[in-house]
Amino acid sequence: DANRQISEYKFRLSKAEQDITTMEQNIGRLEGQVARYKNAAENAEKVEDELKAEKRKLQRELRTALDKIEEMEMTNSHLMKRLEKMKANRTALLSQQ
Repeated sequence: DANRQISEYKFRLSKAEQDITTMEQNIGRLEGQVARYKNAAENAEKVEDELKAEKRKLQRELRTALDKIEEMEMTNSHLMKRLEKMKANRTALLSQQ
């Protein structure tokens, strides 16, 4: 009976050692995954920061371009009015002659 118990305990010990080995392998695999996910998250945050900076830069450029367009439209309007005045003056001068 004692030999049977010893055999059973040896079997349980062997099974427990196998379980420990399997769990250690799982721990190693999971630690590797955690490291990869951590690196991926850090890279994603870096890319996000770069994209935010690029977006701010592009928004600044857009505002500058829109301001320039507005300024050019005002200049164009002013020049068109001057041209119309000059045409009117020319017509008036020609009609006086």
